[in-house]
Amino acid sequence: MTLKNLIAAVYAPMHENGSLNTTRIKDYGQFLLHNDISGVFMNGSTGDFTSLSISERKEITSAWSKSKSGLYLIDHVGDPSLNVAKDLATYASDKVDAIAAIAPFYFRLNSVDKLVTYCSEIAACASNLPFYYYHIPVLSGADLNMVSFLEKARNEIPNLAGIKFTDNNLIDYGFCKSLENGKYNILFGYDELFLNSLPLGAEGWVGSTYNHLAPLYYKIKSHFNNGDMPEAAKLQSMAIKFVQLLDSKGGFNGVAKGFMKHLGVDCGPSRFPHTTLTDEDYKVIIKELTAIGLEKWFNKGIAQSVHTK
Repeated sequence: MTLKNLIAAVYAPMHENGSLNTTRIKDYGQFLLHNDISGVFMNGSTGDFTSLSISERKEITSAWSKSKSGLYLIDHVGDPSLNVAKDLATYASDKVDAIAAIAPFYFRLNSVDKLVTYCSEIAACASNLPFYYYHIPVLSGADLNMVSFLEKARNEIPNLAGIKFTDNNLIDYGFCKSLENGKYNILFGYDELFLNSLPLGAEGWVGSTYNHLAPLYYKIKSHFNNGDMPEAAKLQSMAIKFVQLLDSKGGFNGVAKGFMKHLGVDCGPSRFPHTTLTDEDYKVIIKELTAIGLEKWFNKGIAQSVHTK
């Protein structure tokens, strides 16, 4: 199965005291579905997996599984401990549609061979599910060639589906996309380069800003398909400004999570080291975003109409 369209890297909803609030997940899923999101990538970087316990990650997996949202569910199970990653993969094997794993990020991998070994052991624990390698070298430190990974992994990971490719190396991405006539599902994961991925044949994207700005990205794609590159580039620059503005307020991850409350999905506070702002802070942010014309592109709540793609 080739995953297409926008897949939201989802937040871990929390109570004000910082404990998980998985009761929010059902409504969260309906909100995403209402905004034409096709799937979720849970327990990833956006979901603060490094700040969650193993039991909390399992709780999130279970809650999304029980939400019956109709969204395609990808569960990130990667961990510096291979045994933990295998345990999480086994737990997810009867609950989600696919699993993914980032490379170990403390003692970092220095070869494709080691990466394939790591991924193959995890994938085997959920052999009934498609497996995606989560390539994000800026965080994992595994700055390895992904074409080489696919060429080796295809012989050792029977359920290898593709890569969540979160890197600005568009040359490597393009080669991965075209390998074996496009056999592998290479999901592009760099929101700020969404437009740049389109000429390379991107069909599926995983990102955090799809929680907030799905109508804008679909409009970028529409302009590109119609040959209107100036308008597509203008909207892409607005998406970049969204990231830059929220990042300037204390760090994108935490500030963007808190911004979800403005869209009707209260995901609660962020865990350290991410920033949690006040409602008053967000009033200022919303004014600044409105001033640059971004408010009309925000995702809409269930009771509101969604912008035409």
